Amino acid sequence: MSQTVEARNNDVFTAISNPTRRRILDLLKDGDRPAGELVAAFPTLPQPGISRHLRVLRGAGLVSMSPKAQKRIYSLRPSKLRELDEWVSLYRGFWSGRLDTLEEHLDRTYDGHVRRRREQK
Repeated sequence: MSQTVEARNNDVFTAISNPTRRRILDLLKDGDRPAGELVAAFPTLPQPGISRHLRVLRGAGLVSMSPKAQKRIYSLRPSKLRELDEWVSLYRGFWSGRLDTLEEHLDRTYDGHVRRRREQK
């Protein structure tokens, strides 16, 4: 049974909601890494914990794993990140406009405050 698009997107959002998984993605953006290297990057977390995080990332389609001799090599799958970026980009204009409005408000408020203080002196 195939997942719906919404379910797959939820998997991606669930996957990136965790700071450890985001850090794993950060490590993989610089290139493929063996599982052991990823585990070593998190000395306070046990190996099974990192394995679970990698499983979630694989399930969301954000990383892939390929066996190479005795190692499991993990790679970033940019297509899923591109999909996520496309979705987020729908809201960039919204926030840009809101932040511009906030900046204008702060400029008016700050300028008015400075003027009033100067007039009081």
